[in-house]
Amino acid sequence: MKRYCFALDLKNDAVLIAEYEVWHQNVWPEIIAGIKSLGILNMEIYRTGNRLFMIMETSDSFSFDIKAKVDAANPKVQEWETLMWKYQQALPGSLPGEKWKLMDKIFEL
Repeated sequence: MKRYCFALDLKNDAVLIAEYEVWHQNVWPEIIAGIKSLGILNMEIYRTGNRLFMIMETSDSFSFDIKAKVDAANPKVQEWETLMWKYQQALPGSLPGEKWKLMDKIFEL
């Protein structure tokens, strides 16, 4: 199993943050199915203020390249991503269009 950690910011607006959390308590079944079909075994998102932290655990065969291609070809995923961008904003230093930013592990006990 592999583990990846990501960060992303939400727009700093209490109403939008609350709406974003409601969406994530009711994620569309097609999105969940798509996530699982790509070898993502577990995914958790945490929030402090407007900063999000996501932990993603995957099968050893998981591929970011395959995920990107499958997601790009899935209209429901594209609809979800467009909807979520209403609430999200890129981290400072992100490339254009870059959302979740992969984090580097700097410590392990």
